[in-house]
Amino acid sequence: MSVIPASAAPAPGRSQTLSWGPCPKIHGAGPEVRCATVRVPRDHAKPSGPTIQIMISRIPARDPARRRGVLIGNPGGPGGDAIGMFSALKAPREVRDEWDLVAVQPRGLLSSTPARCAPADDSDAITAIVSSGGLTRERCDSADPGYVRTITTENTARDIDVVRRALGEEKVSLYGISYGTLLMSTYATLYPGHTDRLVLDSGVDPSWVWNSVLSAQTSSYKRRTHEMMAWIAQRDNIYHLGSTPLAVYRAWSARVAKESGVPPSLAAPPARVGDVPPGLRAVAAQYIAGVDLTADARARFENFVATILVPGGLQAKSSLLGITRLAAPDRNLWPLVALRTAGRADAPSTPNPQVVELLTTMQEMQNLIVCNENQVPAQPATIPAAFFANYVVGDVYDAPGLIYESGMACAGAPAVTRTVALANRGLAVTPLQIQSLGDPQTPYRGSFAMQRLMRSHLITVGGGDHAQLGRRNPALDRAITEYLRTGRTSIRSVPEPAISASLTKAPQTGIGASG
Repeated sequence: MSVIPASAAPAPGRSQTLSWGPCPKIHGAGPEVRCATVRVPRDHAKPSGPTIQIMISRIPARDPARRRGVLIGNPGGPGGDAIGMFSALKAPREVRDEWDLVAVQPRGLLSSTPARCAPADDSDAITAIVSSGGLTRERCDSADPGYVRTITTENTARDIDVVRRALGEEKVSLYGISYGTLLMSTYATLYPGHTDRLVLDSGVDPSWVWNSVLSAQTSSYKRRTHEMMAWIAQRDNIYHLGSTPLAVYRAWSARVAKESGVPPSLAAPPARVGDVPPGLRAVAAQYIAGVDLTADARARFENFVATILVPGGLQAKSSLLGITRLAAPDRNLWPLVALRTAGRADAPSTPNPQVVELLTTMQEMQNLIVCNENQVPAQPATIPAAFFANYVVGDVYDAPGLIYESGMACAGAPAVTRTVALANRGLAVTPLQIQSLGDPQTPYRGSFAMQRLMRSHLITVGGGDHAQLGRRNPALDRAITEYLRTGRTSIRSVPEPAISASLTKAPQTGIGASG
């Protein structure tokens, strides 16, 4: 997709006429969604300078007579495609009736003046490792020098305010998921007078931005994967993979090894009495203690030895392993992992080119934003562990956190800005924050920092799913609707919803989750 060149078009502060039409198919938005483009300053510090175009999507209020305003959403990331957000994540029925649901595609992504990143050059592996962030910034900056440095959370928040003016709204309500909670809190900090309701779904600790975010997730992702295996074991009558988490793990590990040539380095879940061989039942406690004590070291050792000895063997080549990590925060994807492990759902033989384009752009934009505004000092002492996890054994659980914590991910690309210090600067309505207890992607312990800064009302959701919008949770949907209508709710906790996905049929769409 071509880049829309910067121009000296009419200043974005003036009124803009929005021309609504079908959204580009690549975004996968539903037929009810309409899109338009809005001009915003390329550099908000120079509001009368060159402009760029960004795309917005809208689902009009279903009952115009009861329309209450505009709710602008962001699904997360950074780098998450926003165009189809409200068609993919269904808002409560009353919200759908009474609000225009608008999503602003962040600058740099497809359809919003995308950065044109040249293909990566893999010929110099050493440079690619020691200057990863710098090479990405250079590849993406060559076509339009300086543009990638404008791809920041603050600029996206300021783009949203241009959209607000283009929509003719004095105030807008905001719904941010995951990274979107940082984005929408940034907007509310910059524009408290133009902020009506603010919903923060799966909040992020701003002090983790960015080198600490992924490392804060590592242990939670492993724990959540073990919970997934326990869930599969409870449904042995459906999947026939074993009636204990350890039995499921062994079937899963064998499948990963079949796909990649080596066993995974993820430790097995704790053993149970059902895992003890019949001849050792008399010493079951000692057997279980020994299995659990050595589980992590044994998995790592067996993976490392196999990686060294098996030509081309690398666990990261297993699509099941990658899907397992991606599925961990979303129970609606757990049946897919079970079906893939049981050999009842195959990976696509050829990836969809549009999905590849979307995911590639999202990954590049995530790296650009993270490095552009990273506030957390690197920990060089973790470089050996980061190198080993990423480039030797391909550990999909440890690698992401270590490569950022060590500083390797942004090497050669120092921060170009500081993030806005979030604060509730006299918002007329108390923000609503929604947080899941066991969410591995935005750990619960990190939610309290955002709650303190934004002085939000916190609703705790049981379970561990990441992102609560569209999960068909009646108690939570009532609380969200009440808050958007009245500006308050007394609800402080709700149970997790039931899984809505089929337990026996793999989904036809690709995995997509908020980040």
